[in-house]
Amino acid sequence: MIKLIGIPFDANSSFLRGPSYAPQRIRLMDTDGSANSFSENGLEVKEGINYQDCGDIHFENTNSKIAFDTIGDKIKQLRSDKSKVISFGGDHSISYPVINAFADENTKLNILHLDAHADLYDNFDNNPFSHASPFARLMESNKINSLTQVGIRTLNTHQKEQAKKYGVTIVEMKDFDFNFIQNLPSPLYISIDLDVLDPAFAPGVSHHEPGGMTSRQLIKIIQNLSCEIIGADIVEYNPVRDLHNMTAMVAYKIFKELVAKMV
Repeated sequence: MIKLIGIPFDANSSFLRGPSYAPQRIRLMDTDGSANSFSENGLEVKEGINYQDCGDIHFENTNSKIAFDTIGDKIKQLRSDKSKVISFGGDHSISYPVINAFADENTKLNILHLDAHADLYDNFDNNPFSHASPFARLMESNKINSLTQVGIRTLNTHQKEQAKKYGVTIVEMKDFDFNFIQNLPSPLYISIDLDVLDPAFAPGVSHHEPGGMTSRQLIKIIQNLSCEIIGADIVEYNPVRDLHNMTAMVAYKIFKELVAKMV
């Protein structure tokens, strides 16, 4: 059974706070939203049947080192029986300790990162644990077999250099097609920053970046994956900026499609 964990941590956000409120708001869409619990392939996604909600991680303070140790320990606990895990962030910095915990037991772990931003800064705003840096931290660990980034539309010189340094495959949004799906190896971890979507489809994010994916394109990517998916996260939903829970419903929809693909 897939395990769901909430990670309400946004202390590494560089622009706005708010993603710490995301896990509970996304969960509300299961009971207070307008959609039913079925995925598009006909699976009814129900707690206690095909996923177990393990609640939220509690943080004593916002120190990144302490928080990341807490996150990593929790993921390893959830994974002790080889369960697949989906995490609700939180800002994108939480992906570093989550994926790092997966990588400790999967020496050939591959990552599919869907985002407007590459998040490869070596040290953003004098914070190496910034939500703009998790994939730099992961790639410098030498634990990751491959990183494929899709939907990127904010590359600057530094991040291009970082991508070259770490051998990252980038599918920029201006060049987007679905061919990359065929080259993704197993086991795969998926990290979804909701700002990969155009702001028209996901207004409830901190960093609006025009020119992004449609909801249908993101769903199609998930539905057409053929490799084994062992974990995923949905991050950077900011309820403070949302309109009528529109983005919460998108996150809930993506969660259902992930569960349907991972079971």
